[in-house]
Amino acid sequence: MSNPHPRLSVDGHVARIVLDRPELHNALGADDLTAFRAHLATVQADETVRVLVVTGSGDSTFCSGALLDQIASGEMSGRIFETLTADLAGSRVPTVCALNGSAYGGGAEIALCCDFRIGVQGSRMAVPPARLGICYPASGLKRFVDAIGLSATRRLMMAGEELHAEEMLATGYLDRLVPPEELAAVTDELAGRLAGFAPLAMQAMKRILRDITTGALDDVEVERLVRRCETSDDLKEGLLARREGRAPEFRGR
Repeated sequence: MSNPHPRLSVDGHVARIVLDRPELHNALGADDLTAFRAHLATVQADETVRVLVVTGSGDSTFCSGALLDQIASGEMSGRIFETLTADLAGSRVPTVCALNGSAYGGGAEIALCCDFRIGVQGSRMAVPPARLGICYPASGLKRFVDAIGLSATRRLMMAGEELHAEEMLATGYLDRLVPPEELAAVTDELAGRLAGFAPLAMQAMKRILRDITTGALDDVEVERLVRRCETSDDLKEGLLARREGRAPEFRGR
């Protein structure tokens, strides 16, 4: 496990983090979490990046969560995993998760930390912590309740049920469900569309929506974010482009 597997690439305004150990169902060890968090920090610091896509390699599993042998050895714990999910949920830029397959355990929560989730037909999701004797962290439980409701969260966490792709879509866990061969194109279209919008406005709305869901909404901060957009060159460019009938060229200022 000496070669952490998440890979980061940046193409224009779109960054991609790929979980790349399909032979282990893209499970994450402690070193992988460190590498993943380092990639997130790189994205956070790169002002040219406007969208982050998170996906996995292979055609079976997006991510199976933490390596079980490291949980047994004590190298991995829910608290350690929470550091990654907190970083991903707090990303400055909009995030898209392209679930190339099924999601299990903490892998299901990694996807849930993203703003948009696109899944493939035939995939499944299961998060049975009690089967292993684990009490799932409260922050993760809240994310599931906020996204799919209390009843579906109980089914996943307490009853150990498995949701198939159509149920994942019906509960709101997935935003889109597509054939596997269409995942890349649908993801690229969404990422490109998000990257083409005014980054200050996108980041402000993401921040406000996150604070609404966490109960941390600060009216003063909201006013600052809104005012920044109202006085931005991006707004002037957006209005001018609309009058001139062309695509805007936003610069994030």
